[in-house]
Amino acid sequence: MAQKHSVAQNLVKHGFIKAKYRKLYAFDSKSGTYIRHDGDVIGSHADQEIFEETNVMPGLNSKAQYNATSYPPSYKRYRLVMEQMNQSIEEPYYWMLHHLRQDQQFPIVEKITDLFSASENSAFFGQSAQRLSRQQEVAGQYLATIGRLTKEFFPMIRELRVLDERLEIYQGWGKVKSADITLKGLFIDFAEGGTKNPSSVYGLAQQVGFAILPDLFFNTHIYDTDDIDRVVDAMKWNLQVKNILKRKLHQYITWTIKTKEELVNRRTFTLKYLRQHWNIVRMYISWVKPYLRRIRRLHMNEKQMSSPDIVNAFESSMTEIEFLARKPFGKGYWACCLCSFRFRTRPTMQYRQDYNQGPLHVGQLIMDCRAYGWTDDQVDGYKRMREEEDLDMIELIDQSLKDAMDAFGGEIKKYLREAGELIEEEEATKESKSKGPTSYGLAEPFVQTVKGFGELFGALVPLKIERKAKGKTLVINKVTAKKAGATAEAFMYQAYKNFKKARGMLTP
Repeated sequence: MAQKHSVAQNLVKHGFIKAKYRKLYAFDSKSGTYIRHDGDVIGSHADQEIFEETNVMPGLNSKAQYNATSYPPSYKRYRLVMEQMNQSIEEPYYWMLHHLRQDQQFPIVEKITDLFSASENSAFFGQSAQRLSRQQEVAGQYLATIGRLTKEFFPMIRELRVLDERLEIYQGWGKVKSADITLKGLFIDFAEGGTKNPSSVYGLAQQVGFAILPDLFFNTHIYDTDDIDRVVDAMKWNLQVKNILKRKLHQYITWTIKTKEELVNRRTFTLKYLRQHWNIVRMYISWVKPYLRRIRRLHMNEKQMSSPDIVNAFESSMTEIEFLARKPFGKGYWACCLCSFRFRTRPTMQYRQDYNQGPLHVGQLIMDCRAYGWTDDQVDGYKRMREEEDLDMIELIDQSLKDAMDAFGGEIKKYLREAGELIEEEEATKESKSKGPTSYGLAEPFVQTVKGFGELFGALVPLKIERKAKGKTLVINKVTAKKAGATAEAFMYQAYKNFKKARGMLTP
């Protein structure tokens, strides 16, 4: 599971670093974050927004009026606080969303945050709890299946390991005498039954005249049935002993050839079954991930639940929504408008035209609009930072599967590669060398499962002199980023002004 970091450390991890410290951090394609040469992340290196959120003891300390936020510094920021108890709060959100997308022509709009909390005695809390319970029930069934299927890897790997040990002896047959002697011992013990069978090599050796038979059998190294008569007839033993030796050698060579083919076919079948089993596990993981995301979203936000704005005895709720609207500005840069909405509302359950009961939210709105000039890496880094908490449960499942793979000492990876399964680590290594950082996802589990069925049946103290990090560092053109931020600010100001005009507010 990912290590918890402070807000400033999370900003550094995802590329929001002060210019003088950027050379100390390099992008790690495996984790998708920026790390220092010793792996530590220092919060004071964060390029963090300082804004007048609250007045803390004004007059004593001028800096006390400003607090560090969880956002990187913006080119410009606008805030609007509006409270109308008789107006729905959905309308301001959708008005700003459609205005930026259509009127201001921002082609890409992505939702970043969507959190909701309600007091325990509110009507909406019970309805939300019912939906959460249904999602948890389905997710629990999938997780139980994933755990059972993961446990079944152990006997399959053990069986493949035993088959490889046996086939290693067969591969040496015809090359070294020790392999031939070992296989003859296996033939007597398993095929003939050892001393319990009177007609076995050891059983016949207990009879008069055949005591020499085990020595002749183990020391006569023949690998083709056509050579048996020539080699045995040249021996100076009585005819009866030579006939028994011929019969045993013929049975042994035939048994060796047939059992080798059987072991090879069994290993191929087990290998394909392992690949199919692996893809089924990955398929179940891909199925359970949407449920885990929905469970996370249906959970009440703990920070909001402890807020004095939510009172248990009142019909109150808090909602936080954030979206990022961006348009291209030159090569690799974006003019970005980050809009955050915080609602303190009073949900009222009303019956609609289709007789379904649903909530209507009325209350206070706090809207923050920030303008940025970001690169592709900064956009991806900000989205990863906001998604990090939602991915904790998913990372836990992926980590449990990874731990199960590591328990075999790399053998499961070896067998999956041999079965034609391309391990994600190899793909990531190859692509990172040619294309740079990539994302890691599940690779077509449905297709691979069908293929599987087809094949089956067919931390140090910082030194005074910091070392530069090796690898890709964050490079930002200040001039281009500033122009992109200014462009975003112009569009955002127009949208902010139009938003106020549409509601009859004073505008500059």
